[in-house]
Amino acid sequence: MKILVIGGNGTIGKKVCERLKLKHEVIVAGRTAADVSVDFSDAKSLETMFKTVGKLDAIVAIAGDAKWDKLDNLSEDDFYIGIKSKMMGQVNTVRIGKNYLNPGGSITLSTGILADDPVDMTTSAALVNGAINSFVKAVALELDEGKRINVICSDLVEDSYEKYKDYFPGNTPVPMHKIVDGYVKSIEGKITGRILRIMA
Repeated sequence: MKILVIGGNGTIGKKVCERLKLKHEVIVAGRTAADVSVDFSDAKSLETMFKTVGKLDAIVAIAGDAKWDKLDNLSEDDFYIGIKSKMMGQVNTVRIGKNYLNPGGSITLSTGILADDPVDMTTSAALVNGAINSFVKAVALELDEGKRINVICSDLVEDSYEKYKDYFPGNTPVPMHKIVDGYVKSIEGKITGRILRIMA
């Protein structure tokens, strides 16, 4: 399969790409040091990226930013960081990317534990994660030509544990291989419209 991984140079993205490259042709998209450059928050940049890479068998998005802070400190513009990047970046990946997806192909998006179990200072991130989870269930009803869509919703990953452990007291970090397995299940399997919750 020819697979595009947006955010393939990130903490999770690197490991996903390593696994996928064992069996598939993988194209990494990102801001820098990637096979193809893209600004995930810009629909025109996404369109240019898809035109550059051409037809695909699978699209994976492991990208997007959101601001973490207390609700009292968050301005409307602060919320738009997550809405424009993590939420609309993934929505536009589907909206535009489905036109470059071969029949029977798949799209895999990424959210996280905050959609179901938010912690302090994650109002904005929880909002966009929950929105994407709902979006995937709805979009699955409309895709044609056997095209599929799923979302990986994981708990705190072990490779990021030291950086984020103080935000997630008591959360058991998920081994990276379990998260990578989730992406493989979405890409190589036949399921669609699923929120794949990956927990330790």
